[in-house]
Amino acid sequence: MRTSTRTRLRHFAPFTLITSAALLLSACGSGSAGSANAAGAAAAADTLPTTDVVSGVTEDPAVAKLLPAGVTRLTVAFSVSGRPPGTAFLDDGKTLTGQDVDFTRAVARVLGLELKVEQAGFEAILPALDSGKYDVGASNFGVTDERRRTIDFVTYINDGQGFAARKDSDLPKITDLTQLCGLNVATGAGTTFEATLEKNEQRCTEAGKKPYRVQTYSEDSALWSSVQQGRSDAVMSTINGLRYDVAHQSGLKFLGEYHRLDVGFAFKKGTKLAPAFRAAVDKLIADGTYEAILKKWGTTGSAIKASQISPPELRN
Repeated sequence: MRTSTRTRLRHFAPFTLITSAALLLSACGSGSAGSANAAGAAAAADTLPTTDVVSGVTEDPAVAKLLPAGVTRLTVAFSVSGRPPGTAFLDDGKTLTGQDVDFTRAVARVLGLELKVEQAGFEAILPALDSGKYDVGASNFGVTDERRRTIDFVTYINDGQGFAARKDSDLPKITDLTQLCGLNVATGAGTTFEATLEKNEQRCTEAGKKPYRVQTYSEDSALWSSVQQGRSDAVMSTINGLRYDVAHQSGLKFLGEYHRLDVGFAFKKGTKLAPAFRAAVDKLIADGTYEAILKKWGTTGSAIKASQISPPELRN
């Protein structure tokens, strides 16, 4: 479902797709650093953890045997958010880091895989899996029933949807979307948050209230500027990301968890890679690497006990 142009605004910030045929995840870098890269690096340089929790992971032959015959190299796509625990740049403006990066690197090491890394806008990754442009998407993709129709997932954490606002906002903890009626709500383009807001937009009208207006952004910096400057009344995003933002930006407050979601590696529907990735995640859980990654990024509340392949969407 799409909202009408009267109630929904989309804001696009410049984004350059960066690819390199020789770009490997072990280098975690892009071929060049543009202005967006530098901005992300500057925002995160003082706070990004750099503990190496992956290089000690070794190949597990029993798990690697689950890969389809002949698979030794995969192309993985990341969307750079500019702030942890999502994918960001270190202060060199080239080296990618983040929770999704660590999990992807660790799984690749268990499976003995070489990875080619590409960057893309968040909303472009899932459609490109079907075309074969990418083999794997790793950008905190929430597992929803809608997405499961066209995408296969292998879960590795549990995150979800939440809200934040300026500290001087009168908004309380958000437990029902009708609390947002009449307000401007900022969120990321192509996300589950945008889909949730669009799907439930009519609830305000049904309650006899003015609809909220969805404002979508392709870059986090523009989204947060909108909130800080008062053009947006609230932001809907990932629980872990919002907690980080509130802790590292002045004048913000967290408005609570709205809906929990499993998060997983994304693949083309019908992929034969899923059993191997699930077994690799379970191996990381068993040997302690999994816990080390979560502790590094401050997301231990997102731990799962075992990986699953395309589970039904969680219901609160």
